[in-house]
Amino acid sequence: MNKIRILSDNLANQIAAGEVVERPASVIKELIENSIDAGATRISIDIELGGRRLMKISDNGEGMTRDDAILAFERHATSKIKEPEDLGRIGTLGFRGEALASIASVAKVELTTKIEDELAATLVQIEGGRLIDVRDAARPTGTTIAVRDLFFNTPARRKFMRSEATENYHLTSIVQHYALAHPEIAFTLTNNGREVLQVSPAKDLRERAFQVFGAGLLESLLPVRGGREFTATVSGYISAPRERRTNRDSQYFFVNRRFVRDKAIAGGLLEGYRSVLPHGVYPVAFLFVDVPLEEIDVNVHPAKTEVRFRRTEAVKEAIAEAVRNALASAGIVAHGEPVEEPVEERFVSTAAASTESPYFADQPKMYFDAGEPAPSEPALNIPAPVAVREDADAYFSYSPPIEEAFSVPPSQTDGSFEQFEENVPTPAAISADSVALPPMNSAERFAKPAEVAAVSGHAIRPIAQLHESFIIAVDDEGLLLVDQHVAHERILFDKYRARETGRETESQNLLLPETLDLTPAQSEAFQLIEDQLAELGFDVMKLSGRTIAIKSIPTDLPAAEAKNLLAEILDNIEVDKRGAAKSTLRDDIAASLACKAAVKINMKLTPEKMQWLIDKLLLTSSPTTCPHGRPVILRLTMKDIERGFHRT
Repeated sequence: MNKIRILSDNLANQIAAGEVVERPASVIKELIENSIDAGATRISIDIELGGRRLMKISDNGEGMTRDDAILAFERHATSKIKEPEDLGRIGTLGFRGEALASIASVAKVELTTKIEDELAATLVQIEGGRLIDVRDAARPTGTTIAVRDLFFNTPARRKFMRSEATENYHLTSIVQHYALAHPEIAFTLTNNGREVLQVSPAKDLRERAFQVFGAGLLESLLPVRGGREFTATVSGYISAPRERRTNRDSQYFFVNRRFVRDKAIAGGLLEGYRSVLPHGVYPVAFLFVDVPLEEIDVNVHPAKTEVRFRRTEAVKEAIAEAVRNALASAGIVAHGEPVEEPVEERFVSTAAASTESPYFADQPKMYFDAGEPAPSEPALNIPAPVAVREDADAYFSYSPPIEEAFSVPPSQTDGSFEQFEENVPTPAAISADSVALPPMNSAERFAKPAEVAAVSGHAIRPIAQLHESFIIAVDDEGLLLVDQHVAHERILFDKYRARETGRETESQNLLLPETLDLTPAQSEAFQLIEDQLAELGFDVMKLSGRTIAIKSIPTDLPAAEAKNLLAEILDNIEVDKRGAAKSTLRDDIAASLACKAAVKINMKLTPEKMQWLIDKLLLTSSPTTCPHGRPVILRLTMKDIERGFHRT
């Protein structure tokens, strides 16, 4: 008996559906793309029970004939490509011919479509991949596809679907993405009979961003335009540094108007913000990258959410340059300023990033426990580092004491002070290059995250601050490097956690309520956790539409951070945890509160404040890791130091 057999078409389609139809949002994505390719100017989406019961999408596109409507459900049936050469120049959103066949194999599908020249529309019914009926129907020009009972015939797949709230979040997010990608198209999204998103055709991306996100975000957006014609042109908007997030969920990337998730674009964006935003903070971005069709391969992922650039580094560089120019035009960085390497990779002077800059002017102060005297603030005089040579990665520049620089051995003088005075070099003539040391070995392989036992019970003494971001300290075991932001974050997190679980968090009233326009996805999240927010110190009132008013916030949270934090809470709480245990939600929000209220990097600390931070850190539940799992302390032991100098 043969072991090898040909799979049936229906089984093959169900296997393909496992790649194409990951969740209900995957279905909506494929159907929206088909509507856009059909030239639609109005797209309406209706969903029920998170897409389990119903997903229906209607458009006013060109529609299909009866023969095409039936053929569209066959596997690998497409109108987008004809010849093998077409794969190298794909300009449409759909092209694989797998979506409708895959969806129809795992759901009950009803398609109604009409072209302009036909008198009647065509209705096609398919159930689990089997054609049930074809007949005339009434409908204006365009197409409507209704998908019911997703995964009804594959219970193993159905049980892996998430909660209704989670699926609603993903459905809303995908519609939001394509509404941004195509401002010229009107979109309407209705969830269980309630209108979630309704946007009319907009003249440009800025107007569409206003429709979706409201005026609050719009005020912080900076226009981006740049790139290179034959590599990649870049357009869109990025946020000013004051509008920032702790994850990348507010970054929307489109390649040739196709929604994608791409590391090269994300890397170029981050490169453009180098030295502008602190580590672990991300900007809001709407970036449209247009690439010649022959320079990109969109056929690398079944769901078409990933692409491959022929010249990845060139695209990344074009994006970084466009972002940097946008920041320069807004006066945030200097024109022509090079993109700097991160602090941990190079020794760079922080003079340009002092607390006197406009960006750091609104950074929060350090907060100390009530009743505890705030440390005094004597000036901490640490010599500023000398500029680094740009032609080498690991050179220090060393400036000798003035007496040493101007002294000359007696053997080189003839006793004439006047003759010596004439040959004394001026300070301007003493270049850093003339006294630069040779390349030095990095201590990277010796420094390692400290363990709790290695710091507990030790007397740790701060000796200096590195780049106004890290505390250099010593103990009996050697040298320690403390990240001041995450250290204070751990202190505050434990403080919030120590409060009684059943007691509401203390609040502070805002002088004037802050209004916040929620995105459709945030609005869905707010409906679910509104009660929990009140218990955690937020007094929030719902206004008209998707606008809310923040009347009070948790104590310790700087008022200027209220809107950002609430937006991040709605974005950051993992969608699967919405509606989860109250303690889990409190922990997540406590971590967000601690991050916002903690002292930031690029902030000068006095010796007393550094000592206070270290002392309080050692009393926390986990002094070596922050609430998000990052290390707080790096250690270089005496053995490591001796080994580095080849003394062992």
